[in-house]
Amino acid sequence: MAEIEESFDFIIVGAGSAGCVLANRLTASGEHRLLLLEAGPDSRHPWLHIPVGYGRLFTDRRFNWCYATEPQPHCHDRQVIAPRGKVLGGSSAINGLIYIRGQAADFDHWRQLGNVGWSYEDVLPYFRKAEDNERGADAFHGAGGPLGVSDVRDRHPLAEAFSEAAQQCCYPNNDDFNGVTQEGAGFYQTTTRNGVRSSAAAAYLKPARRRPNLRIVSDALATRVLFEGRRATGAEFQVGGETRWARAAVEVIVAAGTFNSPQLLQCSGLGPAPLLQSFGIPIIADMPGVGDGLNDHYAGRIMLRCKEPITLNDAVRGWGGRIAEGLRYVISRRGFLTVSAVTAGCFVRAHPASATPDSQCSIALYSGDTIGGELHPFPGVTGVCTLLRPESRGYVRIKSADPRQAPAIHPNYLATEKDRETIVAGTKVLRRIFRAPAMARHITEEIEPGDQCQRDDELLDFIRRRGSTTYHPVGTCRMGQDAAAVTDERLRVHGFAGLRVVDASIMPAVVSGNTNAATIMIGEKGADMILEDASR
Repeated sequence: MAEIEESFDFIIVGAGSAGCVLANRLTASGEHRLLLLEAGPDSRHPWLHIPVGYGRLFTDRRFNWCYATEPQPHCHDRQVIAPRGKVLGGSSAINGLIYIRGQAADFDHWRQLGNVGWSYEDVLPYFRKAEDNERGADAFHGAGGPLGVSDVRDRHPLAEAFSEAAQQCCYPNNDDFNGVTQEGAGFYQTTTRNGVRSSAAAAYLKPARRRPNLRIVSDALATRVLFEGRRATGAEFQVGGETRWARAAVEVIVAAGTFNSPQLLQCSGLGPAPLLQSFGIPIIADMPGVGDGLNDHYAGRIMLRCKEPITLNDAVRGWGGRIAEGLRYVISRRGFLTVSAVTAGCFVRAHPASATPDSQCSIALYSGDTIGGELHPFPGVTGVCTLLRPESRGYVRIKSADPRQAPAIHPNYLATEKDRETIVAGTKVLRRIFRAPAMARHITEEIEPGDQCQRDDELLDFIRRRGSTTYHPVGTCRMGQDAAAVTDERLRVHGFAGLRVVDASIMPAVVSGNTNAATIMIGEKGADMILEDASR
């Protein structure tokens, strides 16, 4: 191996939601030198900042890993898309912008599993610390933090109708899904500020970029964590076909995400011994839990044709509409270019055994045959029912010793009877909302699955054939104290010094809602723990 090129106090692998938070917080004092490695490019492209840009980036391999799962045995052996951000800001730069933290009970469950310091009471201050909520600060929210959190700029009549229809189905109105309770119907807040996406790169990395103690290297693929015995000492990475090395005097922090963090650890010699041996990778530690426990949200989607030409389908159908919407956005930062992936929603208890909401029913103001594909040539909306607390677990495993090859991603969707029962029950609630008077007056017909699909077994088969992820994978470097856990409650990799994982992969179970807010919280809390330990 060539000589180490440069030494830093910290090396962070991955400039995603958590990595950007860490880069900001760990360099703020000026005391620590930090190297931030990102496999993707810089985040200057305009579609990374215009909110509706997520629709343009589903298949753009410049900014998206464009992964797909292994064939899913409980979903008609389909490969399901698994997009992940590959750019400064990571998935926060291409996601649907929804700001949902999850339920208090989610974090209390993490604490009950033995993870001291991760109860809702423990993590709430970090959510508040991150926020710059346009509603201001209160017991649940913060103002003045890096992350822009805003209300929907335009309350679309179809989204208003959806919320009203949910209330006609006896679900309560809820003005704040991140407040006292999650249950009920209302509008989502988004990670935007003044009509512009507030990605982790914009919120955290941009203010820190000029600090002399922060080095950012984009288009840099980390290939190995370097070790001396049981201590992580640095990272190997490739830039422009050239292999480089850097030393970390204090810690190597892996923040590459739920798919790439276990991939990097496995390529570095930490993982299931038989797997590593099969690719000739020298084993540093036999850790079967690395890559295990993949937990992700699966969703059923229904398509509906609308009576009025007021959907996103209509706004972008011709060049005249596109130009008009572009001008509206440039002049006022309003209109369809500010639309999040889903606009209004309703958290419901669909399964009779659930004590808290188990399903997230939402309306998207557009429709199409495929996710990320062309929109329908007629007015249409999509109803989405997300299974909030899936029991099913899968794995991420390397397919090669070459870190440039995508790993095998197997979420094992709908593997348990409880998951199947709950998603059918939740999708039935979703259909009932669309058939309530406030919504029905806007709908011509349900295109998919259609009126011919009535029985539970028919609906389940439709969900298996046409359902998909809502892009919230977690759990592959799970935090815990049991033998299969990868990280402890301070996010240190068990059995190693100078090595942590700080990203969504440490979650013991997926939160009940969108995961970006919780991942940023993990970055905030992780930064405090790292600085505390470094000062000892």
